[in-house]
Amino acid sequence: MRLLNVRAMKTSSAYVFDIKRFAVHDGTGIRTTVFFKGCPLRCVWCQNPEGLLKDPRPIYLASNCIHCRLCERNSYEGQMVYKDDRPYFNYDYQKGFDNLVEICPSTAIQYDAKAYTVDELMEKIEDDKIFFRESGGVTFSGGEPLLQGAFLLEMLKRCKEKDIHTAIETSFFCSWELIESLLPYLDLIYVDLKIFDESSHIEATGVSNQRILDNIRRLLTSEHKDKVIIRTPLIPGFTANQDNIQAICQFILNCNQDVHYELLNYNPLASAKYDLTEFTYGIDDHYKMYTQSQMQSFYDLAIQSGIKNLIIE
Repeated sequence: MRLLNVRAMKTSSAYVFDIKRFAVHDGTGIRTTVFFKGCPLRCVWCQNPEGLLKDPRPIYLASNCIHCRLCERNSYEGQMVYKDDRPYFNYDYQKGFDNLVEICPSTAIQYDAKAYTVDELMEKIEDDKIFFRESGGVTFSGGEPLLQGAFLLEMLKRCKEKDIHTAIETSFFCSWELIESLLPYLDLIYVDLKIFDESSHIEATGVSNQRILDNIRRLLTSEHKDKVIIRTPLIPGFTANQDNIQAICQFILNCNQDVHYELLNYNPLASAKYDLTEFTYGIDDHYKMYTQSQMQSFYDLAIQSGIKNLIIE
């Protein structure tokens, strides 16, 4: 990744930690998924922990390291320590890590995100436009894409000018005013509703769900309601239980009887990413993806709760 100066970051740019091409699970058709950095939630099962913090951080890729120790010899005071045959960064250091990224000959040290202007990101997206055809497009994900809302709005406007289908994956933890400004430029809206009980939501994500519920209620009773798919990730010990699913179903059905709803199978593979971050994965490693039979029991529960438009992968 190119070097960047965090302090010199312009509002006309945004930090992106990944761009996934040829995605088929982030909306209709073949898509390019853009992962924005930064998220206001701290879900204990986060699938993209590298996207939680808004500012870029240096990461260490052990598989690339040749143990030359150039990083140690060229580091500034208080920037890092070298022990156990690897560097450990001081994330409280305020002057950036460009020198370490630049000096590393094997790219074992690099930033976990890149700064893009609207023009630069649009160029990336348009490179894939030939693959979108009639049903594909671009999906903005994260992290939380709404955390960089002004930049996202400009991207959505540009995509619509280019006749590119747009989708978003969001927690909806933001102001309604921001959501309202984006709605005319969105073709598909995925909203996570993880846990209905407020105290349980705070325990698992670090924030109240009242703003999320209010925003979902407004959206599902608006003219944009047909663009929406509500999702619940099935997390053992947190979201994947009868009371939670029934409560979510009742809430969204009260908002819109024709709501589209999706239950996402648990994915334990995300735990491997946590070695590159300062965060800890909060789910016991003995849990596996749910079997087809187990998933069917969750589907049956949603249908019995009254969901008519259940999305099944």
